[in-house]
Amino acid sequence: MSLQKAAKTTDIPLGAVKVVELDDEQIALCNVDGHIYAIANLCTHDGGPLDQGCLDGQAVECPRHGARFDVRTGSVLALPAVLPVPTYPVHLQGDDIMVGLD
Repeated sequence: MSLQKAAKTTDIPLGAVKVVELDDEQIALCNVDGHIYAIANLCTHDGGPLDQGCLDGQAVECPRHGARFDVRTGSVLALPAVLPVPTYPVHLQGDDIMVGLD
């Protein structure tokens, strides 16, 4: 696993989502109560951009059909999605957000 700098902690306000591109993958960085989580920015139901949906606590909702995912684990919280969304490890180095990619 290689760690790549994705953003600064100041780039993502509480309750916000910011998309970054690392190794040709769009990754949604989600700030939940000051903790940063990284998930694929792609709904497993139909490929919708999760950053365009609503982040409510630890759940993000796809704007297309309402599938919901836990940004901490990637698990499905609401249909129509049945497959979890990929997650990535996040490490903070000072105010740099580092995301682990395989």
